[in-house]
Amino acid sequence: MNRAAKRVLTWTLVATLGLGAVALGISLVAGHGAAQARALVHCPMHPTYVSDHPGDCPICGMRLVPFDAPAPAPAAAERPVAVPAGAAGSYTCSMCPEVVALEPGRCPKCGMDLVPIPEAKGGGSALPGLAVVTVSEEGRRQAGIQTAAAEERRLQRTIRTFGTVVADETRVRHVHTKVPGWVESLQVNFTGQQVRRGQPILALYSQELLSSQQEYLQALEASRALGGGVARPGASALLRASRRRLELLDVPAEAVAELERTGTPQRAVVLRSPIHGTVTAKGVFEGQQVEPGLELLTITDLSRVWIRAALYEGDAALVQVGQRATFRLPYDPRLALEAAVSFIEPGLDPGSRTLGVRFELDNRAGALKPGMFVDVLLELPAEQGLAIPESAILDTGLRRLVYVELPGGRFAPREVEVGLRSGGLARVLSGLQAGERVAIHGNFLLDSEARIQGALAGRPDPHAGHAAEAPP
Repeated sequence: MNRAAKRVLTWTLVATLGLGAVALGISLVAGHGAAQARALVHCPMHPTYVSDHPGDCPICGMRLVPFDAPAPAPAAAERPVAVPAGAAGSYTCSMCPEVVALEPGRCPKCGMDLVPIPEAKGGGSALPGLAVVTVSEEGRRQAGIQTAAAEERRLQRTIRTFGTVVADETRVRHVHTKVPGWVESLQVNFTGQQVRRGQPILALYSQELLSSQQEYLQALEASRALGGGVARPGASALLRASRRRLELLDVPAEAVAELERTGTPQRAVVLRSPIHGTVTAKGVFEGQQVEPGLELLTITDLSRVWIRAALYEGDAALVQVGQRATFRLPYDPRLALEAAVSFIEPGLDPGSRTLGVRFELDNRAGALKPGMFVDVLLELPAEQGLAIPESAILDTGLRRLVYVELPGGRFAPREVEVGLRSGGLARVLSGLQAGERVAIHGNFLLDSEARIQGALAGRPDPHAGHAAEAPP
């Protein structure tokens, strides 16, 4: 082979090798790009979710990032801008409330969509810590939000409580003896026995009574013997003093008349019932020695009784003397009695924190027994005023709130003053006008959202931390 032919062959081999190297380089580059295209990505919030192609996390919506790679820088529309919290038209992240932007986009920290911040002022809310809540029709349906209008109504309230039948304290009599002695016989032998006024109840032997009778007989004989003599005035005075002594020792007038007729002292003096009534206590037996001050019997007239009812402080302020009430007996609901308030006790019971109210009822039929419970119904005077359903009121302990419906699906918190509550309705004294609609169902969800948005808007509630939320 000549020299020219060898030179041509050499250049051909060089060109072939060069083209092969170039092709091999291209193939390696293409293979590296394919490997990069198949690199795995994952969600920074849910590391368990891994994908072989870029996109968004199906769980939280965050952008997927490669392993060991920093989160992508947010786009211009996603970058937060320093704006005052609660400024009109600003946006924030519900997961990262410190992120605030002027335009919608994604959170640079977690990738979640930014949400609008409610306006700090206007919209009908002037309460600190609470914001006006905007609810879509779908959200309203899912939350079960219902509204009702504030209307002028006539509210009638009935106080229901229980009462106890007790004896009329002005119709109770205790039977005592003023001299020591012995009970020789008892005509009233058991508790609950009915007695009449003047009926004999026991016979009492007493040495003092016997001596007093003898003194009276001697004074009587001396007065008769002296006739019209000079000593007659003194004898008459002694006679009157002896008779007065017997009367003060509770010797009945019948016994004194019998003593004058027979001229013989009676061994036992009979004591009689002072009133018509029922023996409610018996503390003596036949043959028992008694001393002055000992309670022998207690007789109570039950033809008229008291009913004592207990009212809580809030109800007691609405009751006045002379107000009518209805009473029903548990064993016979068909029987209804009526009476007026006769007395209101001056102080509360420290144990039950209730106030006693007393009624006087005729009981000649004997239907009411001491110790019996009765149902008491007090009809209060009706009140006319603006009323809303009681379920619309949220009582925080320091204030009472309602959520008023505004145009555009908005609900604004409003503080109200509440008066009488009756039959599921509450009278509004201030804070609402007739025709305004308030949320009666779902208002707890509205209140939670209003507090969250109020906190995001940087509007602290001065009532927070001072009183726990409590149901009305």
